[in-house]
Amino acid sequence: MSVEGTIKMLGRRKVGLVLSSGVARGWAHIGAIRALVRIGVPFDLIAGCSAGALVGGCYLAGQLDALENWALALNRRRIISYLDLNIGRGGFIKGDKIVSELRRLLGASRIEDLHVPFVAVTTDLVTGHEVWLQRGDLAEAVRASISLPGLLPPMQIEKRWLADGALVDPLPVSACRALGADLIVAINLNTDILGKSRRAAAPTPLPLGFDPSALLEAQGLAAEGPLPETLTRGMFGQEGDRPNIFGVMTTSLSIMQDRLTRSRLAGDPPDVHITPRVGHIGLLEFERAEEAIKEGEEAVERKKAELLDAMEVMGLSVHR
Repeated sequence: MSVEGTIKMLGRRKVGLVLSSGVARGWAHIGAIRALVRIGVPFDLIAGCSAGALVGGCYLAGQLDALENWALALNRRRIISYLDLNIGRGGFIKGDKIVSELRRLLGASRIEDLHVPFVAVTTDLVTGHEVWLQRGDLAEAVRASISLPGLLPPMQIEKRWLADGALVDPLPVSACRALGADLIVAINLNTDILGKSRRAAAPTPLPLGFDPSALLEAQGLAAEGPLPETLTRGMFGQEGDRPNIFGVMTTSLSIMQDRLTRSRLAGDPPDVHITPRVGHIGLLEFERAEEAIKEGEEAVERKKAELLDAMEVMGLSVHR
Protein backbone atom coordinates (compact mmCIF):
# COMPACT_ATOMS: atom_id res chain seq x y z
CA MET A 1 0.00 0.00 0.00
CA SER A 2 1.24 3.50 -0.83
CA VAL A 3 2.12 6.05 1.85
CA GLU A 4 -0.94 8.09 0.83
CA GLY A 5 -3.16 5.02 1.11
CA THR A 6 -1.81 4.13 4.53
CA ILE A 7 -2.39 7.69 5.81
CA LYS A 8 -5.94 7.69 4.47
CA MET A 9 -6.65 4.37 6.17
CA LEU A 10 -5.29 5.54 9.51
CA GLY A 11 -6.95 8.95 9.37
CA ARG A 12 -5.34 12.36 9.86
CA ARG A 13 -2.17 12.19 11.85
CA LYS A 14 -1.98 14.19 15.09
CA VAL A 15 0.39 17.13 15.36
CA GLY A 16 1.84 17.91 18.77
CA LEU A 17 3.44 21.23 19.74
CA VAL A 18 6.11 21.26 22.45
CA LEU A 19 7.02 24.58 24.10
CA SER A 20 10.16 24.68 26.23
CA SER A 21 11.09 26.54 29.37
CA GLY A 22 13.04 29.78 29.05
CA VAL A 23 11.78 32.34 31.61
CA ALA A 24 11.80 35.78 29.88
CA ARG A 25 12.93 34.17 26.64
CA GLY A 26 9.58 32.42 26.66
CA TRP A 27 7.99 35.37 24.87
CA ALA A 28 9.55 33.87 21.72
CA HIS A 29 6.87 31.17 21.89
CA ILE A 30 4.26 33.81 21.08
CA GLY A 31 5.94 34.64 17.79
CA ALA A 32 6.54 30.99 17.00
CA ILE A 33 2.88 30.10 17.48
CA ARG A 34 1.77 32.99 15.30
CA ALA A 35 4.12 31.88 12.51
CA LEU A 36 2.98 28.26 12.76
CA VAL A 37 -0.65 29.31 12.56
CA ARG A 38 0.04 31.38 9.44
CA ILE A 39 1.63 28.37 7.78
CA GLY A 40 -1.42 26.31 8.62
CA VAL A 41 0.00 23.88 11.20
CA PRO A 42 -2.89 22.26 13.12
CA PHE A 43 -2.24 21.70 16.83
CA ASP A 44 -3.92 18.53 18.11
CA LEU A 45 -2.20 18.69 21.49
CA ILE A 46 0.26 20.94 23.30
CA ALA A 47 2.83 20.19 25.99
CA GLY A 48 4.49 23.10 27.75
CA CYS A 49 7.10 23.56 30.44
CA SER A 50 7.42 26.73 32.52
CA ALA A 51 7.22 29.69 30.12
CA GLY A 52 6.04 27.24 27.48
CA ALA A 53 3.15 26.21 29.73
CA LEU A 54 2.21 29.86 30.20
CA VAL A 55 2.16 30.69 26.49
CA GLY A 56 0.59 27.38 25.46
CA GLY A 57 -2.12 27.66 28.10
CA CYS A 58 -2.96 31.23 27.08
CA TYR A 59 -3.09 30.22 23.41
CA LEU A 60 -5.55 27.39 24.06
CA ALA A 61 -7.64 29.63 26.31
CA GLY A 62 -7.93 32.17 23.49
CA GLN A 63 -5.81 34.71 25.36
CA LEU A 64 -2.65 34.86 23.27
CA ASP A 65 -3.41 38.41 22.10
CA ALA A 66 -3.97 39.53 25.69
CA LEU A 67 -0.74 37.87 26.82
CA GLU A 68 1.22 39.50 24.00
CA ASN A 69 -0.23 42.94 24.76
CA TRP A 70 0.66 42.51 28.43
CA ALA A 71 4.20 41.36 27.61
CA LEU A 72 4.81 44.23 25.20
CA ALA A 73 3.66 46.74 27.83
CA LEU A 74 6.21 45.53 30.38
CA ASN A 75 8.99 47.88 31.38
CA ARG A 76 11.31 47.87 34.37
CA ARG A 77 8.97 49.92 36.53
CA ARG A 78 6.02 47.66 35.75
CA ILE A 79 8.08 44.53 36.36
CA ILE A 80 9.03 45.86 39.79
CA SER A 81 5.33 46.37 40.59
CA TYR A 82 4.75 42.61 40.22
CA LEU A 83 7.58 41.62 42.56
CA ASP A 84 6.06 41.23 46.02
CA LEU A 85 9.11 40.39 48.11
CA ASN A 86 8.92 37.21 50.16
CA ILE A 87 12.51 36.49 51.19
CA GLY A 88 12.85 33.29 53.22
CA ARG A 89 9.50 31.67 52.41
CA GLY A 90 10.33 29.43 49.50
CA GLY A 91 11.11 32.13 46.97
CA PHE A 92 12.37 35.67 46.47
CA ILE A 93 8.82 36.84 45.71
CA LYS A 94 5.40 35.59 46.86
CA GLY A 95 3.89 35.57 43.41
CA ASP A 96 0.43 36.79 44.48
CA LYS A 97 0.47 39.58 41.89
CA ILE A 98 1.54 37.16 39.19
CA VAL A 99 -1.30 34.82 40.15
CA SER A 100 -3.73 37.74 39.89
CA GLU A 101 -2.46 38.43 36.37
CA LEU A 102 -2.87 34.76 35.46
CA ARG A 103 -6.44 34.89 36.73
CA ARG A 104 -7.10 37.95 34.62
CA LEU A 105 -5.82 36.15 31.55
CA LEU A 106 -7.16 32.65 32.15
CA GLY A 107 -10.17 33.17 34.40
CA ALA A 108 -11.58 29.88 35.69
CA SER A 109 -10.52 27.85 32.63
CA ARG A 110 -9.94 24.17 33.26
CA ILE A 111 -7.45 22.08 31.35
CA GLU A 112 -9.97 19.36 30.50
CA ASP A 113 -12.29 21.93 28.90
CA LEU A 114 -9.70 23.21 26.40
CA HIS A 115 -10.38 22.36 22.76
CA VAL A 116 -7.25 20.19 22.49
CA PRO A 117 -5.35 18.17 25.12
CA PHE A 118 -2.80 20.16 27.10
CA VAL A 119 -0.17 19.19 29.64
CA ALA A 120 1.84 21.50 31.91
CA VAL A 121 5.05 19.89 33.13
CA THR A 122 6.07 20.39 36.77
CA THR A 123 8.47 18.82 39.28
CA ASP A 124 7.51 17.14 42.57
CA LEU A 125 9.90 18.66 45.12
CA VAL A 126 9.57 15.66 47.47
CA THR A 127 10.14 12.78 45.05
CA GLY A 128 11.91 14.63 42.23
CA HIS A 129 9.47 13.06 39.80
CA GLU A 130 8.19 14.73 36.64
CA VAL A 131 4.50 15.56 37.04
CA TRP A 132 2.16 16.12 34.07
CA LEU A 133 -0.82 18.30 34.92
CA GLN A 134 -3.58 17.36 32.47
CA ARG A 135 -6.68 18.25 34.47
CA GLY A 136 -7.79 20.94 36.87
CA ASP A 137 -7.47 24.70 37.10
CA LEU A 138 -5.39 26.02 34.19
CA ALA A 139 -4.06 29.07 36.04
CA GLU A 140 -2.89 26.90 38.96
CA ALA A 141 -1.18 24.45 36.59
CA VAL A 142 0.66 27.28 34.84
CA ARG A 143 1.62 28.85 38.17
CA ALA A 144 3.10 25.53 39.32
CA SER A 145 5.02 25.03 36.08
CA ILE A 146 6.63 28.49 36.28
CA SER A 147 7.69 28.18 39.94
CA LEU A 148 11.37 28.87 39.34
CA PRO A 149 13.31 27.71 42.43
CA GLY A 150 14.67 30.64 44.38
CA LEU A 151 12.37 33.12 42.69
CA LEU A 152 8.79 31.84 43.07
CA PRO A 153 7.61 29.54 45.89
CA PRO A 154 6.40 26.06 44.89
CA MET A 155 2.68 25.46 44.38
CA GLN A 156 0.75 22.85 46.36
CA ILE A 157 -1.64 20.83 44.19
CA GLU A 158 -3.29 17.63 45.43
CA LYS A 159 -0.96 17.47 48.45
CA ARG A 160 2.17 17.70 46.31
CA TRP A 161 4.60 20.61 46.32
CA LEU A 162 5.26 21.34 42.67
CA ALA A 163 7.99 23.52 41.16
CA ASP A 164 9.25 24.48 37.71
CA GLY A 165 9.15 21.61 35.23
CA ALA A 166 12.51 22.73 33.83
CA LEU A 167 14.16 20.91 36.75
CA VAL A 168 13.35 17.58 35.08
CA ASP A 169 12.26 18.16 31.45
CA PRO A 170 12.75 21.60 29.90
CA LEU A 171 11.46 20.38 26.50
CA PRO A 172 8.68 17.83 27.17
CA VAL A 173 8.74 15.85 23.91
CA SER A 174 8.04 12.62 25.80
CA ALA A 175 4.87 14.05 27.35
CA CYS A 176 3.63 15.16 23.94
CA ARG A 177 4.35 11.76 22.40
CA ALA A 178 2.62 10.00 25.28
CA LEU A 179 -0.51 12.04 24.55
CA GLY A 180 -0.60 10.52 21.07
CA ALA A 181 1.29 12.91 18.78
CA ASP A 182 2.41 11.47 15.43
CA LEU A 183 4.32 14.57 14.31
CA ILE A 184 6.03 16.63 17.01
CA VAL A 185 7.09 20.23 16.44
CA ALA A 186 9.28 21.50 19.28
CA ILE A 187 10.20 25.12 20.05
CA ASN A 188 13.40 24.96 22.09
CA LEU A 189 14.69 28.14 23.75
CA ASN A 190 17.60 26.48 25.54
CA THR A 191 20.09 25.89 22.73
CA ASP A 192 21.58 29.30 21.98
CA ILE A 193 24.75 29.14 24.07
CA LEU A 194 26.49 31.46 21.59
CA GLY A 195 23.94 34.10 22.53
CA LYS A 196 26.09 34.79 25.58
CA SER A 197 28.86 35.98 23.25
CA ARG A 198 26.48 38.28 21.41
CA ARG A 199 25.32 39.57 24.78
CA ALA A 200 28.89 40.27 25.87
CA ALA A 201 29.44 42.40 22.79
CA ALA A 202 26.38 44.52 23.59
CA PRO A 203 26.04 47.19 26.30
CA THR A 204 26.02 45.49 29.71
CA PRO A 205 22.42 45.19 30.99
CA LEU A 206 21.38 45.28 34.59
CA PRO A 207 21.96 41.80 36.08
CA LEU A 208 18.27 41.40 36.96
CA GLY A 209 16.78 43.39 34.13
CA PHE A 210 15.73 46.07 36.63
CA ASP A 211 17.17 48.35 39.28
CA PRO A 212 17.09 46.39 42.58
CA SER A 213 17.39 49.52 44.70
CA ALA A 214 14.07 50.69 43.26
CA LEU A 215 12.56 47.33 44.16
CA LEU A 216 13.80 47.52 47.74
CA GLU A 217 12.47 51.06 48.07
CA ALA A 218 9.10 50.08 46.58
CA GLN A 219 8.79 47.26 49.10
CA GLY A 220 9.65 49.53 52.03
CA LEU A 221 12.79 47.60 52.95
CA ALA A 222 14.91 50.75 52.87
CA ALA A 223 12.55 52.73 55.08
CA GLU A 224 14.89 52.48 58.07
CA GLY A 225 17.93 53.47 56.05
CA PRO A 226 20.08 51.84 53.39
CA LEU A 227 20.79 48.12 53.54
CA PRO A 228 24.40 47.08 54.21
CA GLU A 229 26.54 47.62 51.11
CA THR A 230 28.04 44.12 51.38
CA LEU A 231 24.53 42.61 51.20
CA THR A 232 23.28 44.61 48.24
CA ARG A 233 26.56 44.26 46.36
CA GLY A 234 26.59 40.49 46.88
CA MET A 235 22.98 40.06 45.84
CA PHE A 236 22.69 42.56 43.00
CA GLY A 237 26.04 44.19 42.24
CA GLN A 238 28.66 43.35 39.66
CA GLU A 239 32.39 43.44 40.31
CA GLY A 240 34.22 42.87 37.05
CA ASP A 241 33.62 39.29 35.92
CA ARG A 242 32.55 38.10 39.37
CA PRO A 243 28.88 36.94 39.24
CA ASN A 244 26.41 38.05 41.91
CA ILE A 245 23.88 35.74 43.56
CA PHE A 246 21.25 36.19 40.88
CA GLY A 247 23.85 35.90 38.15
CA VAL A 248 24.89 32.53 39.56
CA MET A 249 21.27 31.42 39.84
CA THR A 250 20.25 32.36 36.29
CA THR A 251 23.45 31.11 34.67
CA SER A 252 23.18 27.82 36.55
CA LEU A 253 19.60 27.48 35.35
CA SER A 254 20.68 28.10 31.75
CA ILE A 255 23.38 25.44 31.97
CA MET A 256 21.04 22.95 33.61
CA GLN A 257 18.31 23.47 31.02
CA ASP A 258 20.75 23.13 28.14
CA ARG A 259 22.29 19.91 29.45
CA LEU A 260 18.99 18.34 30.47
CA THR A 261 17.47 19.17 27.10
CA ARG A 262 20.41 17.65 25.22
CA SER A 263 20.13 14.48 27.28
CA ARG A 264 16.37 14.13 26.77
CA LEU A 265 16.59 14.88 23.05
CA ALA A 266 19.21 12.17 22.56
CA GLY A 267 16.63 9.54 23.45
CA ASP A 268 13.46 11.16 22.11
CA PRO A 269 13.99 13.91 19.51
CA PRO A 270 11.09 15.83 17.93
CA ASP A 271 10.32 15.54 14.24
CA VAL A 272 10.86 19.26 13.66
CA HIS A 273 13.22 21.07 16.04
CA ILE A 274 12.94 24.87 16.00
CA THR A 275 15.56 26.82 17.94
CA PRO A 276 15.07 30.60 18.29
CA ARG A 277 18.28 32.55 18.88
CA VAL A 278 17.43 34.17 22.19
CA GLY A 279 20.54 33.45 24.26
CA HIS A 280 21.41 37.15 24.28
CA ILE A 281 18.22 37.89 26.25
CA GLY A 282 18.71 37.55 30.00
CA LEU A 283 16.46 35.03 31.74
CA LEU A 284 14.88 37.82 33.79
CA GLU A 285 14.75 40.54 31.12
CA PHE A 286 10.99 40.36 30.67
CA GLU A 287 10.84 43.81 29.12
CA ARG A 288 12.48 42.51 25.91
CA ALA A 289 9.30 40.85 24.65
CA GLU A 290 9.25 42.56 21.26
CA GLU A 291 12.60 41.19 20.10
CA ALA A 292 11.91 37.74 21.59
CA ILE A 293 8.56 37.51 19.79
CA LYS A 294 10.15 38.59 16.52
CA GLU A 295 12.90 35.99 16.83
CA GLY A 296 10.29 33.30 17.54
CA GLU A 297 8.60 34.11 14.24
CA GLU A 298 11.87 34.23 12.33
CA ALA A 299 12.99 30.89 13.77
CA VAL A 300 9.86 29.22 12.39
CA GLU A 301 10.45 30.83 9.00
CA ARG A 302 13.99 29.44 8.92
CA LYS A 303 12.56 25.94 9.42
CA LYS A 304 9.56 26.40 7.16
CA ALA A 305 10.75 24.12 4.34
CA GLU A 306 11.54 21.28 6.75
CA LEU A 307 8.24 21.78 8.53
CA LEU A 308 6.21 21.71 5.32
CA ASP A 309 8.00 18.58 4.12
CA ALA A 310 7.26 16.80 7.40
CA MET A 311 3.60 17.76 7.21
CA GLU A 312 3.29 16.55 3.63
CA VAL A 313 4.75 13.19 4.60
CA MET A 314 2.00 12.97 7.22
CA GLY A 315 -0.64 13.83 4.62
CA LEU A 316 -1.39 17.24 6.09
CA SER A 317 -2.38 20.20 3.93
CA VAL A 318 0.07 23.09 4.05
CA HIS A 319 0.41 26.68 2.79
CA ARG A 320 3.35 26.83 0.37
